[in-house]
Amino acid sequence: MAQIRGTAGYHLGNQSPFGNAGRNDEGNNDPSPLDAIREQTSKIEDWLDTLSDPVKPYLPAIGRFLIVVTFIEDALRIVTQWKDQLTYLHDYRHIPNGLTHLFLIINVIAMICCSFMIIVRKHSDYGVGGLIGVVILQGIGYGLVFDLNFFLRNLSVMGGLLMVLSDSWVRKKFAPAGLPQLDEKDRKMYFQLAGRILLIFLFVGFVFRGDWNFWRILVSTFGFVACVMVVVGFKAKWSAIMLVVILSIFNILVNNFWTLHPHHPHKDFAKYDFFQILSIVGGLLLLVNMGPGQFSVDEKKKVY
Repeated sequence: MAQIRGTAGYHLGNQSPFGNAGRNDEGNNDPSPLDAIREQTSKIEDWLDTLSDPVKPYLPAIGRFLIVVTFIEDALRIVTQWKDQLTYLHDYRHIPNGLTHLFLIINVIAMICCSFMIIVRKHSDYGVGGLIGVVILQGIGYGLVFDLNFFLRNLSVMGGLLMVLSDSWVRKKFAPAGLPQLDEKDRKMYFQLAGRILLIFLFVGFVFRGDWNFWRILVSTFGFVACVMVVVGFKAKWSAIMLVVILSIFNILVNNFWTLHPHHPHKDFAKYDFFQILSIVGGLLLLVNMGPGQFSVDEKKKVY
């Protein structure tokens, strides 16, 4: 009895104490529902990888451009609506005339220069820092700090900018004075995690905004599942592609500013929303290209 129990405890041999050789082993080989789901999602990922092979080399450039396109559009809008911008800042925000000009000039120069640095991958860290500064400055200047929709959308845009940082860093040593030496790979891990978390806030804003119907519930459900998968890094590439598809379809159907009359009161808002969602799609494309990083379920599965 002791021998049988010892053998079973260490899974040695195919003998069963009841005489049915191999029955337990056969039962243990049955795939669990979770294993079946993983197998199917792996097949889908392989299929998506095959489809995306022709554009894979261009994904980083496309993602970077889409991330900054909202800043480029914003700079052009300020220039083309210069008088309206000055009037709003002076009459409604009560900012003195000289400061209104300075505020707009700083925003336009910062957005154009920082966007260019990110697109050409030169001093991307300074470009990202400058654009994050623009987001904060505009929130204060235009009085949008406590606007929930603005807050959630710009958190997602910042998530995309953090993905740019992760994409641009290479392996080299970074040792601030008085701190332990930190490898660029370590910084990349932390910023990839922060970027993944921030990217999904746009979808949170979408879920709690507007009227509910069947299609909205369906899209919100799929989007919520994909967002959770992105955050924890489980099948992150597949779920990021799902979010790209959902957001792109939503953007074209809802924020179709090109169908509105030039003087329509909601045209500028629709255009602003359209380009902001493009920026978040760019961040998701960088996630598809780089993967979720080491702080993720996908990477842990490779280790264990």
